[in-house]
Amino acid sequence: MGTSPFRLCFRVWIPNCVGHCGHCDGEEAADSVLEDLVNEIVREERKREIMAKVRKRGQPRSSRQASNGSSKKKRKTGEKEYVGGGGRAKNNKDASSSFKKPVRDEELLSEEDEFDNGAPDIPSSPDEGEDAAELETADEKRLRLAKAYLDRTRQSVADAEEDEEEEKEEDQDVEQRRGARDSMVADLLQQEQLEESGRIQRKLAARVLAPATLQEGRPVGRKHRQAVTAVCISEDDSTGFAASKDGLLVQWNIETGLSEKYEWPSSQQEPSKTNGSKKKQQGSRHILAVATSSDGRYLASGGLDRSVHIWDTRTRQHLQAFAGHRGAVTSLGFRKGTQQLFSGSLDRTIKLWSVDTRSYIDTLYGHQSEIVSLDCLRQERVLSAGRDRTLRLWKIPEESQLVFRGHAAHMESCCFISNGEFLSGSDDGCVALWNTIRKKPVSIMRNAHGSSSGVQHHTTENANGLAAAGGAAECWVGAVAVCSSSDLAASGAGDGTVQLWALEDANRSLRALHGLAVKGFVNSLAFANSGRFLLAGTGQEPRMGRWARNPDAENRVFLHPISLR
Repeated sequence: MGTSPFRLCFRVWIPNCVGHCGHCDGEEAADSVLEDLVNEIVREERKREIMAKVRKRGQPRSSRQASNGSSKKKRKTGEKEYVGGGGRAKNNKDASSSFKKPVRDEELLSEEDEFDNGAPDIPSSPDEGEDAAELETADEKRLRLAKAYLDRTRQSVADAEEDEEEEKEEDQDVEQRRGARDSMVADLLQQEQLEESGRIQRKLAARVLAPATLQEGRPVGRKHRQAVTAVCISEDDSTGFAASKDGLLVQWNIETGLSEKYEWPSSQQEPSKTNGSKKKQQGSRHILAVATSSDGRYLASGGLDRSVHIWDTRTRQHLQAFAGHRGAVTSLGFRKGTQQLFSGSLDRTIKLWSVDTRSYIDTLYGHQSEIVSLDCLRQERVLSAGRDRTLRLWKIPEESQLVFRGHAAHMESCCFISNGEFLSGSDDGCVALWNTIRKKPVSIMRNAHGSSSGVQHHTTENANGLAAAGGAAECWVGAVAVCSSSDLAASGAGDGTVQLWALEDANRSLRALHGLAVKGFVNSLAFANSGRFLLAGTGQEPRMGRWARNPDAENRVFLHPISLR
């Protein structure tokens, strides 16, 4: 575990030790989690009572006297009567008590307010209730959100137990079930925190079984007229999405294979003008990038028309077109767990959008050449690769960026492994492994992809000399991917194979596993979160141009199953 025995969950400090450090077991850790939460709640409730009394004492004197009029009357009727002329006091009391200093009404009122019987404060007017709501502090809000999240987690665990309740014995001890439920809640909280921080990694590479012979994947979705440029998978691994240069955008069910096509509006919708753009962007529907949100509700696409298009995955209807880029949109990525969308473009900028509010947020500058790939995880960070031979890690809250250099040719693809580690592929056929500690790659696999027969080169079309700088087009690593929170990675080029890699030595080295047969240029890769299969988008041409062509290839998406022990 980490050096600190506590962790932050909605900014409420609770123990981070859940039976894995050797000092406690699962049930004791769960009891500790709940006990600390209860103590925190009691302290916060006491603070609220004190604040309510302070507000009550701050009321005008007239309102307090009106509310305490009856008590004043009782106090007056209870005063002692004395016999004039220094006589003896009534009720057989000591005579010295008649010479006590009289107590002022204001002091009595203060004491009565201070030693209140603890009854809840009821606002005397709507304005007072609104003021109390506005006085909620940031800590109170965090506590309220944490309590609500804990209640939802408990309810989800209880719902899961209800499905198995019939199979359990009727005489099962209630206390044991309650303790098991609390342990499950603590485990879920710790698992989510570790996954978000990137400190947990599933060991899938050691479980991968190599096939006896190279077998091509199963075609899924629909056949495209031109090269497939982008693929993605929903978080639950149930739906796949693909786009191509011919503007065809499709989704299909992974299990049944039933595919559906997205229909473009009859008259292409005018893009949003939130970023100051006043021109209606119309033109090619050539698509270069797609991305889906974590909840599976939205699908984003971008291409040569310089706009980011938002679609509803349930109805497959076009919702919005964001304008603002001055070049083709080449890469897209949703921040996990949110509706924030990042878009990279040939105009050398990255823009941040809010899909919920359909609005533009910010623009990131720094690349000196075209941006061709980006990726993001849960944190407010985005990784981008550009034709300026640099990788850049953007830290949004800090408004800063880290620049990484190491490839001898232009970069074509990049992806996160964790928040501080990432993978890249370039035109020189290399796959590089990086982390935030060094500005150079910690490991480079040179010549990761070799040449393939049947490829027709068209280097005369490359006015910028890209082929000469990066070598044969079939060696260009056009796609890299990492299975979420695992040590299994993949890369693809035009040499006829998708290479699987194992991340070893605490993500400091790469080891080749085996290849998956494929025909054509691999322009996009996407792992299932379970690690059971891999989607490869292929085409007769590379994604970003027509530097070479393989007429024997198919413009399709292929599903490659991965056998695990």
